[in-house]
Amino acid sequence: MSENQELKIPAHVAIILDGNGRWAKSKGMPRNYGHVQGAKTVEVICEEAYKMGIQYLTVYAFSTENWNRPKDEVDALMKLLRNYMKTCLTTAKKNRMCVRVLGDKTGLDDDIRSRIEELEAATKDNDGLHFQIALNYGGRDEILRAVKKISQKVKEGEIEPGDISEGMISDMLDTHGIPEPDLLIRTCNEQRISNFLLWQLAYTEFYFTEIAWPDFSKEELVKAVEAYNHRDRRYGRIKEE
Repeated sequence: MSENQELKIPAHVAIILDGNGRWAKSKGMPRNYGHVQGAKTVEVICEEAYKMGIQYLTVYAFSTENWNRPKDEVDALMKLLRNYMKTCLTTAKKNRMCVRVLGDKTGLDDDIRSRIEELEAATKDNDGLHFQIALNYGGRDEILRAVKKISQKVKEGEIEPGDISEGMISDMLDTHGIPEPDLLIRTCNEQRISNFLLWQLAYTEFYFTEIAWPDFSKEELVKAVEAYNHRDRRYGRIKEE
């Protein structure tokens, strides 16, 4: 895209943060070192995304499947998460971020849930970047939980089965009130969505890069947005020149 052509900025960008462990291994370091560096990259990209004009940023931090990783790695991730909650609160105050955590919070330890509640309450009225963190999140689990909520309403006579609509399902998801992503980025050259935002990604543009998440930068974010600008959003294909 030429320098004098203004980029159309996607309102909502979702990112699968992949490659922390492989990045660390390539440097002869333990996997946890990669996760620490990856957390620092999240802070950088939050700031750069907002400067670009992105309104919503959603990151896939810990999936429901991640519990199957080695216990020492999971424990280290939970410790990192606890520290990140503190850092994120400070960053949110400085940058006026509105932070929201997606996923099944009941599967997290009590102290982590308390920190999440504190973070969400403290930032709910902020008018900067809307930042969503997916923790203990799985797209299928999210849809299942939504179905159970709707089923309970039917059982209690609040609604009839015929009242169920796409809009009602969307309202029962963790992302209720958040626009669907315009662009999904996945790092480290993996080309799958790994149970992330299954309902919400129905019309999202995908961008895959070989760059591992700790090396993802403002320049890489710009490349992804430039690629988004070359997509024809009406027909889901590359724009004709």
